[in-house]
Amino acid sequence: MTRSYSFRHIYSSGAPTLRIVSVHSKKPCSGKSATTSETDSPTASAIDFLTLCHSLKTTKRKGWINHGIKGPESIADHMYRMALMALIAGDLPGVNRERCIKIAIVHDIAEAIVGDITPSCGVPKEEKRRREQAALTEMCKILGGGMRAEEIQQLWAEYENNASLEANLVKDFDKVELILQALEYEMEHGKVLDEFFLSTEGKFQTEIGKSWAKEINSRRKSLLADKTKRSN
Repeated sequence: MTRSYSFRHIYSSGAPTLRIVSVHSKKPCSGKSATTSETDSPTASAIDFLTLCHSLKTTKRKGWINHGIKGPESIADHMYRMALMALIAGDLPGVNRERCIKIAIVHDIAEAIVGDITPSCGVPKEEKRRREQAALTEMCKILGGGMRAEEIQQLWAEYENNASLEANLVKDFDKVELILQALEYEMEHGKVLDEFFLSTEGKFQTEIGKSWAKEINSRRKSLLADKTKRSN
């Protein structure tokens, strides 16, 4: 059985939209092809899904590109550190740590197809959600459906709707990871990235999120003060 893949981005006015994705299998001599979810084994479907997710490792986060950061983090980099945050965070009453880790891993997974859609793209929130939902549905078809695909859909929707204590916490981790990365880039590249700190200010929902953000902002304030002293 041979397999072919086709992945490409479509852009409209600078904003990424749904990538056309086809994953086909063809039996030798049959001349017939079908989608992965219809005819292939669970093993083949899993590898197809993972191959598609490769783009999460290679697609750079657009906010950093827009600010001229060289060699910025990928979508997968961002999600990985969020998952680490869920792993090391202190216990919270009623919060399932394993579920937080899972949500962190899948919350941006649709970007494997649609790319990193940021406010600078000018895409309305509802349109962004529509594109990501369509992409997620396509990815779950490639995975072959079933319990794992359903779980991915549920975890993604839970995060999008901010529908649980776990989603609240992971939403905070998303912002914490953003400002921590911004601070690191300020230190590495000598830039001032106020936008990322201002856009997250006052938006943390949990005590862990608030305390971690406070620590990051405190470190930033000290570093900026030291930089000012050295320049005088």
